[in-house]
Amino acid sequence: MESLKRPGGRSARVRDAVRQATLAELAGRGYGGMTVEGVAARSGVHKTTVYRRWRSVEGLITDALELAREEPWPIPDTGSVREDLRGVVALVHTGFADPSGGPVASAFITAAMQSADAAVALREFLAARHRQAAVVVRRAVERRELPSGIDALEVIRVAVAPVYYRLFVTHEPVSAQDVERAADAALAAARAGVLRGDDGETVVDQAASTRSTPLG
Repeated sequence: MESLKRPGGRSARVRDAVRQATLAELAGRGYGGMTVEGVAARSGVHKTTVYRRWRSVEGLITDALELAREEPWPIPDTGSVREDLRGVVALVHTGFADPSGGPVASAFITAAMQSADAAVALREFLAARHRQAAVVVRRAVERRELPSGIDALEVIRVAVAPVYYRLFVTHEPVSAQDVERAADAALAAARAGVLRGDDGETVVDQAASTRSTPLG
C-alpha cells in the first residue's frame, strides 16, 4: 500500500475522502453519534487505515478543521466598515443557520467542549477566520474610518461573539437585528478607542508582519 504520508496523489485523495465522510457523519449523526467505523464505511477507506492515521473521532475532527482553516472566506468589501462588519457577522450566523453546513459547524463546537484536541483545532480554525476577516478593519484604517493602532483581530472577535453567545450559551435565536447590533457595537468600541492594540502598532503594520504565515 502506498504510504499515507506522501503529499498529493493517493494520500490526498484518501484524506479528502475521509474528510468528506467526517463532515457527512457530523451532519447526519452529530458529534455524539459519530464513529471511526462510520467514517471508514462512508469514505470507502479501510477502518484499519483510518485508525492508523486518525486514531479517533477527535483526530478526524481535528484534521477536518485543519483542512477547513486553509479555505478562503468570502469577506465583504462594500467600501463601508459598518457594512463590512455587518457582513462578517452575517457570514458567521448564516454558517450556523445553513441546513447542510450548520449541523457540522455546531458539531465542531460540541466536540471542542468535550475534547482538548478538538478545542485546539477549533481555536486555530477561528484564528485563521479572524485573520481573514481582519482585512475589513485594515481597509477602514486606510480609509480613515477608524484610528490607527486598532487591534483588528479583537474588533472581529467582539463583533462575532454575541452570535456564539446566543447560539451556544443562552440558546436564543439570532435575528438580522441582532447581527447588525453586534457589528455596530464592535464598531462603536473601535471608534471609541476601546479596542486598541496593547503594543500600539497600527493595524496595517500588524497585518504586514503576518501575511507570510500559513494561516495569514
